[in-house]
Amino acid sequence: MISKRCMIELLHICEDLAGLLFKRPSLPAGIMNWHLPFILVAVATLPFVCSQFSPLSLEELGSDLGIQVFNQIVKSQPHDNIVVSPHGIASVLGVLQLGADGKTKKQLTTAMRYSVNGVGKVLKKINKAIVSKKNKDVVTVANAVFVKNGSKMEAPFVTRNKDIFQCEVRNVNFVDPSSACDSINLWVKNETRGMIDNLLSPDLINDVLTRLVLVNAMYFKGLWKSRFQPENTKKRTFVAADGKSYQVPMLAQLSVFRCGSTSTPGGVWYNFIELPYHGESISMLIALPTESSTPLSAIIPHISTKTIGSWMSTMVPKRVQVILPKFTAVAQTDLKEPLRVLGITEMFDSSKANFAKITRSENLHVSHILQKAKIEVSEDGTKASAATTAILIARSSPPWFIVDRPFLFFIRHNPTGAVLFMGQINKP
Repeated sequence: MISKRCMIELLHICEDLAGLLFKRPSLPAGIMNWHLPFILVAVATLPFVCSQFSPLSLEELGSDLGIQVFNQIVKSQPHDNIVVSPHGIASVLGVLQLGADGKTKKQLTTAMRYSVNGVGKVLKKINKAIVSKKNKDVVTVANAVFVKNGSKMEAPFVTRNKDIFQCEVRNVNFVDPSSACDSINLWVKNETRGMIDNLLSPDLINDVLTRLVLVNAMYFKGLWKSRFQPENTKKRTFVAADGKSYQVPMLAQLSVFRCGSTSTPGGVWYNFIELPYHGESISMLIALPTESSTPLSAIIPHISTKTIGSWMSTMVPKRVQVILPKFTAVAQTDLKEPLRVLGITEMFDSSKANFAKITRSENLHVSHILQKAKIEVSEDGTKASAATTAILIARSSPPWFIVDRPFLFFIRHNPTGAVLFMGQINKP
């Protein structure tokens, strides 16, 4: 039985979603160290069952939108390395949704498939869980709104964003674009542990028209639960998306990992594997076509949070020899066009955008949504545990999981289902 209080809360949530349900719009030797900062900048000039509402289903909705954005990006950049943060995209759009009104808000709510006001308490719990020290691996999420000096912000917008997204409001002098950029870039650099700087350039800021810059910064640093020994790293052949072969350093280890295989609705088979980080709350999932002749683009449209969830429930532990390239990828993308394709158009139109809940003193619109993300692999060694050593010397001949061609990766926060980062790597 569902309590009366629970029913009331669910009715409120369902009311917010009523019109949307049928719409789809070190460390010692051998550990591999992943640094994943992500920046999303906005410059301003349900298909889930209410009776089974949970943080997992809500976060899947946010991550799904980010995956859809990724799908739009790869269509125009099929041979590039691309890195995005679905959770970061959902966060920054959530901040904007709280400030939007009218049709602008309706478009954001329809695309996201939830009302932030309706599920604020749950979003707050999700955001706290993602950065919790219980993860052991370091995850930092920081949101900030930089506002033109003297601009009057609506108090409910400031309060709600601070409560749900831990979003701070800072004043900045946009009349001097260089000074404004320096202030914002310094904040970004500090929040990403120095991994990303020079995010904004002065030419993106109009000294007369720019009123607000919204920044979401995400940083991740994880250590593998099962180490890669540096002495096993060797140069091996990687066949890139353009068909050319490259000799790249690849890490290798024999250990027990959960893995599996499945096919798309069109019958294209692909393999996937889970590489957990040492805190076990966060995992990297890698997917690539089973046949080396199958392009990565054949499986990308099939991927969603539902797909990833099915991987998690069907994978089985196997002792497997993993060959994985070391790689660094940096990607900066303007998300305006992908969001337009997904039906979010009003907020970019200076004559139609309605952000009255941010400020009523002047009309705002979003002029840019930029993202810059970086994934970097390094080896910082640590001692293996006795259990790990025992696994490494097991006797029988193992299957191989060789990542020697373009692949997809996902950094997933397992307790919530949030996809923190994802990307395609066509050339390490």
